[in-house]
Amino acid sequence: MRQDIIELRPLLPEDRDQFIRDNQEAFKYGALEEFGRRDDHFEEEGQIISRETIEASIDGGEAYRITRGGVPVGGAVIKVKGNHGDLELLFVSPQSHSQGIGLAAWRAIERLHPEVTVWETVTPYFETRNIHFYVNRCGFHIVEFYNSHHPDPNDPDAGRQTDDRCSDGMFRFEKRMSQRR
Repeated sequence: MRQDIIELRPLLPEDRDQFIRDNQEAFKYGALEEFGRRDDHFEEEGQIISRETIEASIDGGEAYRITRGGVPVGGAVIKVKGNHGDLELLFVSPQSHSQGIGLAAWRAIERLHPEVTVWETVTPYFETRNIHFYVNRCGFHIVEFYNSHHPDPNDPDAGRQTDDRCSDGMFRFEKRMSQRR
């Protein structure tokens, strides 16, 4: 097997805990890169995404380990309903950034579900690396900005949060797939 082959492998129950830790590490890296140690954007115990949030995504969707040459280098969770797909989570280990892994994984997700005509995802306003990736590499478009004046209608906590996370903002992206597949 070539070392540069990127694959999506279904998440195995015995890999779940490591998947969650790897996801938290990747998102924490992005926040620390942007804000340093002064950050107050963490959900629980110094994490950008809580374990509970990640587990809910895994339990409600299709979870995959992204591997390169058989070695885990990231992960993804998607939900597909008919011709609509939600990219719940996509992360690449910080040690493997800027090597084309995220784009190769995204293309594999698209091939996995050719029936999807519209993909959606969200990312925090401060994740400039993610924004660049989704818009400039994957072909998504920013279609909405959730914030304290325009809360996410699908977030049960939006508008009710007592801290300032809601006002920080999340971009919502869409990618409309061409019909000639």
